[in-house]
Amino acid sequence: MATVGITDYAQEQLGDLVFVELPETGRKLAKGDTAVVVESVKAASDVYAPVDGEITEANGALSSDPSLVNSAATGDGWLWKMKLANESQLEGLLDEAGYQAHIG
Repeated sequence: MATVGITDYAQEQLGDLVFVELPETGRKLAKGDTAVVVESVKAASDVYAPVDGEITEANGALSSDPSLVNSAATGDGWLWKMKLANESQLEGLLDEAGYQAHIG
């Protein structure tokens, strides 16, 4: 299982979120598929699946309070949970140290 969201850095770049279109439970995603659309005061943006898998839960709290992504991006502001189809795909993702180095 994996919990997917956006990073604190990414939410800062987006600005205040005003809408989140959540995925349906049971939806199968391939790595790179658009899973969620978020709208901020600046723009609408797609959030892509980082790995293959099936949605097991969407964060329903975001329907009434999308600002949770801004206030708690790595906590209560998660977007969806998924059952992984291929755990080896995790090897291609950045860890926290690698991400910090990437964003500078």
